[in-house]
Amino acid sequence: MVTSFGRSGPTHPRLGAAGASIARPVLARYAARHQFYGPDSAYARERGVGFVDKLRRGETLYLLGIGPAGHDSGIALIEVSQDAGTNLICNNEEERYSGVRHCTDYPRQSLAALLALMHERGISPSQIHACLASWNYIELGTTLLRAALEELPASRVFFDPVNFTQMNARLVDRALRTPRVLGRQLGLPGPMPIIGMRHHDNHAYFSWAVSPFAGSADPVIVTVLDGIGDDGAISLYVARGNQIRRVYRNGDIFDSLGGFYSMISATQGGWTILSSEGRYMGSTAWGDGDRMTNRYYRRLRELFHFTDDGTVRLNRALANWPRSLLARPYTAALQDLLGAPIPASKMWNPDAVMRVDPGGGSVDAPERFDKAAATQLVFEDALFHIVGHMIRATGSSRLVLTGGTALNAIANMRLMQHFNSGFYERALGRQQTTLHVWVPPVAGDAGVAAGAAYQFALANGARPGQSLQHAFWCGVPATERDITGALESAPEIGWISLGSIASHDGCERVADLLAFCIMQDGVLGLFQGVAETGPRALGHRSILANPCNRHSLETINRLVKFREPFRPLAPMLTLDAAQRCFDLQEGASDDGYNAYNYMVLTVRARPEAVQRIPAVVHRDGTSRIQIVRPSDAFTYAYLKAMGRRCGVEASVNTSLNVAGPIVQTPRQALDALRRSRAMDGMLLIGAADEAFLAWHTATIGPKDGGYRLRAWLHQWEGQGVAPMAAARG
Repeated sequence: MVTSFGRSGPTHPRLGAAGASIARPVLARYAARHQFYGPDSAYARERGVGFVDKLRRGETLYLLGIGPAGHDSGIALIEVSQDAGTNLICNNEEERYSGVRHCTDYPRQSLAALLALMHERGISPSQIHACLASWNYIELGTTLLRAALEELPASRVFFDPVNFTQMNARLVDRALRTPRVLGRQLGLPGPMPIIGMRHHDNHAYFSWAVSPFAGSADPVIVTVLDGIGDDGAISLYVARGNQIRRVYRNGDIFDSLGGFYSMISATQGGWTILSSEGRYMGSTAWGDGDRMTNRYYRRLRELFHFTDDGTVRLNRALANWPRSLLARPYTAALQDLLGAPIPASKMWNPDAVMRVDPGGGSVDAPERFDKAAATQLVFEDALFHIVGHMIRATGSSRLVLTGGTALNAIANMRLMQHFNSGFYERALGRQQTTLHVWVPPVAGDAGVAAGAAYQFALANGARPGQSLQHAFWCGVPATERDITGALESAPEIGWISLGSIASHDGCERVADLLAFCIMQDGVLGLFQGVAETGPRALGHRSILANPCNRHSLETINRLVKFREPFRPLAPMLTLDAAQRCFDLQEGASDDGYNAYNYMVLTVRARPEAVQRIPAVVHRDGTSRIQIVRPSDAFTYAYLKAMGRRCGVEASVNTSLNVAGPIVQTPRQALDALRRSRAMDGMLLIGAADEAFLAWHTATIGPKDGGYRLRAWLHQWEGQGVAPMAAARG
């Protein structure tokens, strides 16, 4: 469609529609032969009826969620009952076990870990009422074919999996064949039938059900703004009481805010898609964030038409990726604005185009950072447009953001600032109200396996269970045997046992030792308990450092994680410290500021934070904070010890990984310790609360074979505490 703003919609919509109408029933029959079914199939209805009947009889039911193929594969298990509602048991991400970011493999290792947990809890695979998939792969396959047909001949590149590595026809086929593999691993006599659930509904049902707003008598808006779904890129919902309903979907996978951000961040930042977005967001603070002066913003905004019905349409007169993906993503007009796109073959060398000197504050390539800032501003404009329309249509003041773009922590903060400034209400002649916002820790596709199970349960009469209080749902805690086995078999690792932290005194003692080492400008890993699910480390798989030393940023970026110098560090804090050091927004105050538990919102730093903990304040004066609660006993004790040591109950907290996913196992943690050049040690805590301190014995600079760490230990013991055990290894 040609409009005054450009051109929206596909070139050959009728060809695409005809192809989809043929492909959909063919794919459905093919899938059914492998016992993979759609959400409206007879099998899905039969499972739904059986679920309702069992629930009415007071039975406890178990539902398995699975991401069988495509990026962020994984496995989840939920428990449902009349009394307790719908509750998460685990959400295992395959990338944590495989060591491959955004893993597309069948989640074999995740399922093995789940089976061990089920055995421990006395749950048999035969008790699983239904297995639900993270995508309706039948519809997804149809949509991908339709998208290719709509833009022929340029879209022939769609048929090459190299150009669609994270989700393509090969992966769809593998997903449809999963029931046999799954049944075999579960120990069943035959295939485990799978029901494919609509992808955006999975995001929406889970995120709303575990939010502080579930069960509210007032309307709650839920937005799913994604890269792609199985039948569109934007879906909008309204929830009230224990019911949620979809009120809009856009139907075109390229009218996508996530797709826009991914494409620009990859082709202008120099990373691959799914690894580019968060990095690009972090770089925006180095660019011109003023809509009045940014030289790229006004023309880049022409990439979208903001419609009267509150949605957005991609301008295909500028964007060429709906036709050629990364092979030729820009039209001549867009290339004239942004310059030539970085080709896929030259990605993963961002220092070639985005260089900064954090110490001196200089920028070598300011135009690259200005483009990043412009991209962020355009994304925020579209987000405000969509949310504003939903507020006007529903009168709601509660919002759940989910889908991959909800991990844009800067936009989430600015969204609340925009709608809570009073200007919006004055313009509409309305009384000012506060927009309350919540974002789950697994807003991206790591959460849709659990979401599929939640959707099935809630759509069949179950009610939401407990709201989310933490994100520790991935895997099981490592045992003392797991940890000592890893320590004893690891080359070049020295270690000591620190004793138990099960008692209050033991916990306080080890926490104070950790705080002492950090305040000597040490950098230590912390490995404990069940791992976090989602992309943020939240104190169970973390690297800790001194927030008071501004040089901690350079040390971690350059010598620990080997990442771009413009990327910020985030703080973990107690609630008291967060309220002292940062401007927490009223819109995130529900359930004791629960929205700040997961590092999905940024906040403005107060002068005390800038002065006392400069390592965790970004160039633009913001921080992506995490509030730690007393229920996470050891991490909370550590922050209290930091308060006694430095005057602020805060710490640098970044994910425990070195050029890979967040670690899952003790062996992976020790491997990260070895690979890092400047991590002084690793604190590992087992399931029975036994604590161990490990270090790398190599003496390749700046590593000193653990000399500094052991010297700190002796200094700490010299302060009058009981000595630790003798060194091992």
